[in-house]
Amino acid sequence: MGFILKPEHEALRREIRSLAEEKIAPRAAEIDRSGEYPWDIQRLLASQGLLGYAIPEEYGGSGADLLSCCIVGEELARVCANSSLIFVVQKLAAYPIIIAGSEETKRKYLPEVASGEKLAAFCLTERDSGSDAGATKTMARREGDTYVINGQKCFITNGGLAKVHSVFCMTDPEKGYRGISAFCVGDDPAISVGKIEDKMGMRGAQVAELIFENCVVPAENRLGEEGTGFVTAMKTLDNSRPLVGAQALGIAQGALEAAVAWARERKAFGKPIGTLQGVGFMLADMATEVEAARLLVYEAAALADAGAPNLSIYSAMSKMKASDVAMSVTTDAVQVMGGYGYMRDHPVERMMRDAKVTQIYEGTNQVQRLVISRALLR
Repeated sequence: MGFILKPEHEALRREIRSLAEEKIAPRAAEIDRSGEYPWDIQRLLASQGLLGYAIPEEYGGSGADLLSCCIVGEELARVCANSSLIFVVQKLAAYPIIIAGSEETKRKYLPEVASGEKLAAFCLTERDSGSDAGATKTMARREGDTYVINGQKCFITNGGLAKVHSVFCMTDPEKGYRGISAFCVGDDPAISVGKIEDKMGMRGAQVAELIFENCVVPAENRLGEEGTGFVTAMKTLDNSRPLVGAQALGIAQGALEAAVAWARERKAFGKPIGTLQGVGFMLADMATEVEAARLLVYEAAALADAGAPNLSIYSAMSKMKASDVAMSVTTDAVQVMGGYGYMRDHPVERMMRDAKVTQIYEGTNQVQRLVISRALLR
């Protein structure tokens, strides 16, 4: 299958690349060093309409297709993975509301998410239920026209900062994953922040434990029918995994460009190291893998936009391949630069640390392989 971007997609890439290089790249190293959430970058993305880019126009967004979102995510990650994550998570957290929320819920919560006035969070993972969603222990008990939520979520990006949450809870424990329901939960004093994680990479993102203690949610804030939360989560992940793949792709592209630039300038044995076969062949392999990942990510996004029935397998493939490529390419970029690459004076060290989590979140790459293999065997 061939794949050619439309002129409007290429124009979008140029626009986002210019924004990223001018406004975001100069902040990337400091965001990583400080480990503080970059509110200035959040406001910049909001001012450009990017935080509502994937939200339908009737709710204050741009209604952009997933392929366009992938291009944005890729170009932001090329210079700063932390900044890309702000964009990625806002879409991820809004999507359950978009696909399963009532019209009232959409109109109440999505415009403020689209404008960037409020950050959003996707609350699925727990200490004992990461890949195994059926082991969810956070409970939502029906009481008249409300649900009362009790439990803990962990590794929540934007945890403690978000004012809108897509939360997945068990409403019927006897049914396993078929007993999971999804809810839209606003800013509520019954949600407290537990541990804020100290991370290897993506250090500018706030990732925290959220504790729900008798959090009362109106029944109309349920996203879909009771017991459909797992399906909502999987539909969301099918749609968001190519975007995580695009983020990983952007990290890999940035590392590749840094390595090539270094290989042109750095000399050994009287000539640029890129002309030495050992280094030149590494660069060739890196570039080929980046392009292979790009085609798979774009194809998965295009299939999502077309509503293709076989999206799940391509979504899993794109996330798995691109994140594995990001890890290998950033590792090789450090190797090309030698001792200099290992130092924080150069961005590939940061890129290598940032790349690792793309193999873990949105479903580990082992889970992606499970999704792919099961689809093949069916």
